Amino acid sequence: MATGFFISLIPKKLTGFKKFTGAGFLGTILAFLLTPFLPEGNLAYGIFLAAFFFFSVKTADAASRIYGTHDDPRIVIDEVAGYWIATAFMERTIFSLTSAFVFFRILDTLKPWPIKKLEKEIAGGLGIVCDDALAGLEANLFTRLLLGFL
Repeated sequence: MATGFFISLIPKKLTGFKKFTGAGFLGTILAFLLTPFLPEGNLAYGIFLAAFFFFSVKTADAASRIYGTHDDPRIVIDEVAGYWIATAFMERTIFSLTSAFVFFRILDTLKPWPIKKLEKEIAGGLGIVCDDALAGLEANLFTRLLLGFL
């Protein structure tokens, strides 16, 4: 589960790089493709998202211990959780889903303050997931602002 059904292993096999493999990008694509299968009502989605957040923290923590590094590139469950936060409680149009994707990838890659601070200061699975959750929250807000202008 931490590897996104092994999707995160593909870039490393192709490139041989240990860091910056593109696995996070593929993890976000996986989340994008799975979005239509998520609950649609606000309450159901909120409950699902909260449960998935805790599940991803436990999964990322276990994977981190197995891999022996904090936030190993093979762990992409945090990108999945982050993207689903980026799309939370919005109408699922191709424009909103794509905008959230672009904003999330930019924020997750650049890690502006305070995202970078969370990544560095919180240990374990919680630290792995929290920076992506915050990037998702910010992407959600930016997407809503963009939709408000259109």
